Amino acid sequence: MEYVTVGGTEVPALGFGTARMDEYDEQYRTVSAALETGYRHVDTAQIYGSEGAVGDAIEESDVDREELFLTTKLADGNRDRDAVLESTAESLDRLGTEYVDLLLIHSPNDGIGHEETIGAMNELQAEGRVEHVGVSNFSVRQTAEAIELSETPILTNQVKYNPYESQADLLAYCIDEGVMLTAYSPLAVGDVVGDEVLESIGERHDKTAAQVALRWLLDQPMVSPIPMSSSPGHIRENFALFDFELDDEELREVFELQGGLPEELADRLGL
Repeated sequence: MEYVTVGGTEVPALGFGTARMDEYDEQYRTVSAALETGYRHVDTAQIYGSEGAVGDAIEESDVDREELFLTTKLADGNRDRDAVLESTAESLDRLGTEYVDLLLIHSPNDGIGHEETIGAMNELQAEGRVEHVGVSNFSVRQTAEAIELSETPILTNQVKYNPYESQADLLAYCIDEGVMLTAYSPLAVGDVVGDEVLESIGERHDKTAAQVALRWLLDQPMVSPIPMSSSPGHIRENFALFDFELDDEELREVFELQGGLPEELADRLGL
C-alpha cells in the first residue's frame, strides 16, 4: 500500500468507494471483498445508505479498526450545529465505531453558513468522535474559505477527478496548501474501459486501461482515488497497482485526454 501524507497523517492512497450501491447485500459483499483484498481506506456517506453495511462488513472482517481509515459525509440537510452532532452520532452507531477518521461536508450549502457546520465538526473532533475534517465538491474559493473557518486543518476536498475531468486549478491549490484531493469516479463510471490511449499505455506494463487510469492518479502528489465496484474481480484488479508506475511521458499522454496539462500544474508535478 502507498500513502498520502497530509500534515503528518498517513492516509492509504487507494480507497474503496460505496456510492451507487442500492442494496444492503451488495454493499456488505463488496466492502467485505475490498477488505479481504487489502483496502484499508473506505468511503461512505449518510446519503449513500451504506453506513450500516460498511459497519457490519468491518465488524465481521479480520481487520482491526485501527488499521482502517474510515470516511463519511454529512447529508445536505444536516448542516446546522444540532443536525451535525445528532446525525454524526447516528452515523457512528450505524458504522459500529466510536469515531470516524474523516468527516466531510458532502457539498457546498448556501442555506446554512459553512462556519456553523465546520464549527460543529470541530466540536466533534474535540470530543474524539471525529479525527479529521474536510469538504467535498468545493471550488478553490470555497476550499480556501473552509480552511479559514476551521480551527483544525482541512484534510481533503473530495471531487470528481479522472482522465477526462480536469481539476488542474484545484489540484495545484491543494498541493500548495497541503490538502489531499480525494478523487471519486476515478474510472469515469467505466468509461475508461476500452480507451485506446489508456490501453496502449497498459500494454507496456501488462495492465488494463482501468489500472492505468488509477495509477495515473496515484502518481500525482496529494491525490487519493476511491474506485468502487460490485465485481470481486474488478475489486482485486483495481488494487493491483503497486507494482508499476507511469513515466513522465505516459503521465502527459493521459493528461492529453482532458485537453493537456496546464503549465501551472505541470510545474507542481515536475513534468
